[in-house]
Amino acid sequence: MLRIHFTDADLARTRVARAPDPLWEVAFSLHRFQTRQGRRAYADWYRATTRALRDRGLARAVSTALLPLFFRGPYYPDFLTPAESRDGLAAGLAAVEDTPAGRVSEEVRLLTKVSTVPPWMLRLGEREVLRDVTRAIRAYHDLAIAPYGERIQSLIDADRSARARCLLDGGTERMLGELGPTMRWRPPVLHVDYPVQDRDLHLRGRGLRLVPSYFLWHGPVALADPALDPVLVYPLHHRPPTPAPTEPPGHGAPLVALLGRTRSAVLRAAAAGATTGELARLAGVSASGASQHAAVLREAGLITSHRRATMVLHTLTPLGAALLRNAERAE
Repeated sequence: MLRIHFTDADLARTRVARAPDPLWEVAFSLHRFQTRQGRRAYADWYRATTRALRDRGLARAVSTALLPLFFRGPYYPDFLTPAESRDGLAAGLAAVEDTPAGRVSEEVRLLTKVSTVPPWMLRLGEREVLRDVTRAIRAYHDLAIAPYGERIQSLIDADRSARARCLLDGGTERMLGELGPTMRWRPPVLHVDYPVQDRDLHLRGRGLRLVPSYFLWHGPVALADPALDPVLVYPLHHRPPTPAPTEPPGHGAPLVALLGRTRSAVLRAAAAGATTGELARLAGVSASGASQHAAVLREAGLITSHRRATMVLHTLTPLGAALLRNAERAE
């Protein structure tokens, strides 16, 4: 069990990441190769990525360098997922390369207590060795994560919309109380199911950054070092990702002509995230009518719908967002 202790200042400084954190996604996607847990949910991604790694000649680098480093177990080095990664892959990898050699060596030493590490990893504090690792991470990200970026972002947008509604309706405590079945809010402590170890994390006014992750399976994960900026990564629940078509249907066509006035209004309403009732009000139809239009758009791959407690939240898919952008240009 992980117990995260909040003060009033921490509640005010709690926030949800607006985009996927590339290095956390690298870490958790590599974990998908180390266990069969969740394999079915990622089956298409697993097959496509395994084939692409082999075809691009990266399979050996992943096997000998990245998998031992991003060990799926009770610990792997915190310096691999720096706070700077929230600003993108380049910023995150630059922070990894700038990690002091002493810290790198200490965290590798901690890794040796829970896993057998290859001899080269003991030299990871050497700048050139660390730079080789970041090159491998970048190549892996470009192949395994980047092609699914829009799909992952659409799921994060839907999740953030739901969190924002909780925040507006009941404040930060309401949002914390509805994070999911593996987390329970008992003021002023967030109790997180954490099989690795039993520990307490006192935020002490620093706040908490909540990071939704596509490739994390089952339970949330926090940094091992309590002195670092507090982060809690939690899993999104989703369908397996598939790359969106490069060009939406009706490219350049006016939206009303393509979908009809009511259905185009429903699609526009879903752009900011909307419940079925809100779709109905914005499109000027009944709730049952809005639900039917949403079903057609969902079957066409233009929106996605997620149930949150008693409501259903509709948001755009990458294909729906592309269609809306192109239609607005044409109009």
